[in-house]
Amino acid sequence: MTRQVFCEYEQRETEGLDFTPWPGELGKRVYAHIGKAAWAAWLAHQTMLINENRLSPMNPQHRAFLEQEMLKFLFERNADKPAGYVPEG
Repeated sequence: MTRQVFCEYEQRETEGLDFTPWPGELGKRVYAHIGKAAWAAWLAHQTMLINENRLSPMNPQHRAFLEQEMLKFLFERNADKPAGYVPEG
């Protein structure tokens, strides 16, 4: 049986993540309150941020930026696209 959570991003009951996807308290919060589909949406957004802003996950400042963007995207629903971003297609 899959684990169910009330997803704060989707505002509905949905399938929860299988593991804590991020270290620390934020990871615990994501695990408890974010579903698989919302996490997949965040991963796509994160990939766009990394590519458009030429971020390195190895850089502590870039990781801190991504963590703040994750909070905005998943819990505050006010994440912005990078300036000048034009989606493909």
